[in-house]
Amino acid sequence: MGTIHDLLVEKGKQQALQFNFDRRVVDVAANFLADEESGTAFLFSGWAQAALPHKRLPDDAPWQLRTERVTLLVEPGRRTMPSGPPISVGVPYGSRARLIMLYLQSEALKTNSRSVELGKSLRDWLGKMGITPGGKSIQSIREQAERITRCRISFHLHSAGKEGLIQQHIVDTAMFGDTSSYLSEDSAGGQSEDFGGAIRNTSGFLETVRLSETFFEQLKRHPVPVDDAAIRAINRHSMALDIYCWLAYRLHALAGDRDVTWKALHAQFGGGVSRLDHFRTVFVENLNLALAVYPDAKVEIGGRGLTLQPSRPPIAPRIKAAALSR
Repeated sequence: MGTIHDLLVEKGKQQALQFNFDRRVVDVAANFLADEESGTAFLFSGWAQAALPHKRLPDDAPWQLRTERVTLLVEPGRRTMPSGPPISVGVPYGSRARLIMLYLQSEALKTNSRSVELGKSLRDWLGKMGITPGGKSIQSIREQAERITRCRISFHLHSAGKEGLIQQHIVDTAMFGDTSSYLSEDSAGGQSEDFGGAIRNTSGFLETVRLSETFFEQLKRHPVPVDDAAIRAINRHSMALDIYCWLAYRLHALAGDRDVTWKALHAQFGGGVSRLDHFRTVFVENLNLALAVYPDAKVEIGGRGLTLQPSRPPIAPRIKAAALSR
């Protein structure tokens, strides 16, 4: 993928578009190279091995994903109702859920605190995640935030004859109240109250939310650094985000070339795509988007799957250390 980056640097975007590259790949690579806001984001390594669903599931359905090393189970939480039984709110899904999770994990590690500042308004918070504020984006963020708040996750680790189980909630406190009036873009500006460590302004939007202790401890032990600019460039593509995070986790740790079959890739990334031939097409499209924001990644596509080659990490170790020391 280095060719597209070299071409953009030497000849510019308009000339690059004359060559046989997918227009989306050129756009993503150009946006990534032009992004001057450097920064590092972090995620728990478990999410780089098994991720959330790409599309919405029935609200009462759990999500289970099995890979060679990890089995992920996400169970939907429930919301109490003024009358009648509680209702399931569904598991988090899609690119918005991933961006919320990245933001929470990154801020917690950078400040070395379970308490994460969300900002004085929805507009401020959305801007930090690279999302243009608007009615639909606010609604989707609010919905995914509730799903993240209420769900329960389990990582069953199985590698090299070792077994482990991590069960946890992601956060201890909700990011939103239950009223639709909290959707206003200008929802900051009220007085603040303390709800067990979470600071909620009187308009209903939390200024601060607290990660669960178990999740925070796992995050501190096993963080994966990724490039903020890369996340912004592919922030609408949930599979591309997953592939990028996976490559950021795997490539720099390889001692030699590693083959990964289409079957194994389908198990990890193909939830919702039943046919393997259809999956290959979708996967390669998203892989190219991920490589467009990871110029140093060395990945070859073959008939049996991928060959991963040792590569420089997307964030240099000294930059990672500086980000964590702030």
